[in-house]
Amino acid sequence: MSDTAPQPSKEARKYQKMLEAPVKPLIASLALPSIISMMCTSFYNMADTYFVSKIDTASTAAVGVTFATMAIIHAIAFFFGIGSGNSISRLLGARRRPEAETMASTSFLYVFLCGLLIAVVGNLFAPQLATLIGSTPTILPYAVQYMSVILVGAPVMMSSLVMNNHLRFQGSAAFAMVGITIGGFLNVFLDPLFIFQFHLGVAGAAYATILSQFVSFCILLFMTRQGANIPIRLKNMHPSWPILKEIIAGGAPSLIRQGTQSLSTIFLNVAAGAFGDAAIAAMSIVTRLSFFAASVIIGFGQGFQPVCGFSYGAKKYRRLREGFWFAVKSGTLFALIAAAAAIVWAVPILEQFRDDPLVIAIGSRTLRCQALTFFLVPLTILTNMCLQTTRKTAGAMLVAAGRSGLFLIPTLLVLPRALGITGLEWSQSVSDLCGFLLAVVLIRKFFQKLPEGEK
Repeated sequence: MSDTAPQPSKEARKYQKMLEAPVKPLIASLALPSIISMMCTSFYNMADTYFVSKIDTASTAAVGVTFATMAIIHAIAFFFGIGSGNSISRLLGARRRPEAETMASTSFLYVFLCGLLIAVVGNLFAPQLATLIGSTPTILPYAVQYMSVILVGAPVMMSSLVMNNHLRFQGSAAFAMVGITIGGFLNVFLDPLFIFQFHLGVAGAAYATILSQFVSFCILLFMTRQGANIPIRLKNMHPSWPILKEIIAGGAPSLIRQGTQSLSTIFLNVAAGAFGDAAIAAMSIVTRLSFFAASVIIGFGQGFQPVCGFSYGAKKYRRLREGFWFAVKSGTLFALIAAAAAIVWAVPILEQFRDDPLVIAIGSRTLRCQALTFFLVPLTILTNMCLQTTRKTAGAMLVAAGRSGLFLIPTLLVLPRALGITGLEWSQSVSDLCGFLLAVVLIRKFFQKLPEGEK
C-alpha cells in the first residue's frame, strides 16, 4: 500500500484558500485582477469617449448622453451577476456546490433573455429613448446611431458581465480578468479603425465596443470551464421562483445603485443641457474619468467580496472584519493619490479629450470639485458591497441609492438653479459627502450586530 496521502480536490483547495489563507495577501491577490478587469471595463467607455471627441463636440455629447443607456444595461446585468454571485460564494462557503452550479447557469439564462428583450424594445423606440435621456436636437442623430448598435449587443454584453461576476465570487478573478482585458484592449484598437479608417463616425465606436464584448463573451464562457470554476451548462438551467427570489435579494442593491446612477445621468444631462452642448460634453468626459478612477476602488471591493461571502457563510466573522478594513484603507490611499493628480493636472487631462476652451474650463472645474471628496468614496462603496454580500439587503439598497441617486438627484435639481453652473460642478461632491455619512452609520450598526466569536 502507498503511504502517499490523497491530494485534495481543486474545489477543496479553493475552499481552504478562501477561509484559511492570510486575509490581506488574499484580498490583494483577488483585488489586482479585479482592478485590472474594472479598469478595462471602463476602457470600453473611455475609449469611445476619447476617439469620438476627436470628431466634434456634438458627437462627444451624444456618447455622453447614451451613457445612461449603458448604465441601464449594466444595472440589469449586475443585478443578475451580483445577485447570483453573492449566493454562489455563500453556497460554496457552506459546501453546497450543486446548488451553486444551478444558480450560475440559471442566472445566465435569465440575463441573456433579458438582454434580447432590451435589444428589441430599445431599437424600436431608439429616438424616443435618446430624447428621454437628455439628447438635444443637435445631438439626437448621433445618439441614435450609437445607441442602436449598442442595444443590439445587449445580450452578449450583459451575459459577459454575469460570467465575470460569477468568476470573481468564486475567487477566480484572474480568469475573469483575461476575458475582460483582451476585450478592453481590442476596443481601443478597433475604435480608431472603425471611426476614422472605415469612416463610420460615432456608430463605429459602438461597433468596436460590441465586437470587443463578443470576444470577451467567448473567452469568459471558456474560462468558466477551467480549473475548479462552475461551468455554464444547459442541464443546470432551472428557472424557478426560489432562485429568482435569491437573485432579487442579493442583486437589488446593485440594481438600485446602477439604476439610480442611470437616472442621475439623465438628470445630469438635462441640468447640463441648460448650459449648452459644451456643458454636456464636459460632464460626459468627467463622468467617464470618475468612473475610471472609481473602478480601482470597486476592484478592491470585488477582491473583498468573495472573502466576505465565504467568511460569512462559514461564520468566520473576525476574518470578515479584517478584510473589510483592509479594503477600505487600501481604497482610501488610492483615492487620495488619484484626487491629488486630478487637482494638479485637471486641465491637461481634459485637453486630451477636447480642444474646446469652454469644455475644458467647465470640465476641469468639475473634476477638481469631485476630487476634493473622492477620498470619502471607498468607505461608501465597501459598505455597500459588504452589506450586499452578507444579504443585508435593506441597508445595502439604502447605501447604493445614496451616492448615485438619493442625494445626487436632489442636488442636481436644486444647486444648478441656485448657483448656476457652479452648482452643477459641485453636485457630485455634495452627494459624496452625504453618502459617506450614511455609510458610516450603517456599517457601524452592522458590525455592532455581528457576533464577535468564530464558528
